[in-house]
Amino acid sequence: MSTERHASIADRVEEYWEWAAVALFLLVTVDLLTTMYAAAAVGRAAEANPLVRWALGRPLAVLVGINLAAVVLASVVFHGVIETYRVTPVRVRPYYGLVIEAWLGLLVASGLAIYANNLAVIVLGASLV
Repeated sequence: MSTERHASIADRVEEYWEWAAVALFLLVTVDLLTTMYAAAAVGRAAEANPLVRWALGRPLAVLVGINLAAVVLASVVFHGVIETYRVTPVRVRPYYGLVIEAWLGLLVASGLAIYANNLAVIVLGASLV
């Protein structure tokens, strides 16, 4: 029974990491590329994030470095979340799992929304928000 439970936790953790990777891909890689195109289309002043707006005026390595730092920070934080999930008591672990799933779902949805907004800026020349 213990090995079965351990396998179930390991499977769940692997699935959480997969969804975290999807969220990071959308929120970092896709956002970086579409932000660069949007800045080329309408200028960097249209960027809402002041740190990214500043980085857009610097060499590309600065912008990539900021995004890489965000990935590392997010990965470290998510690793901490996963470790707390592993040690969460069995009776509350399903609820904690639901919180993690909701959080990951919101991150993926946010990434898709940011992507759609950046595409609108590129194609229409104006933000959706």
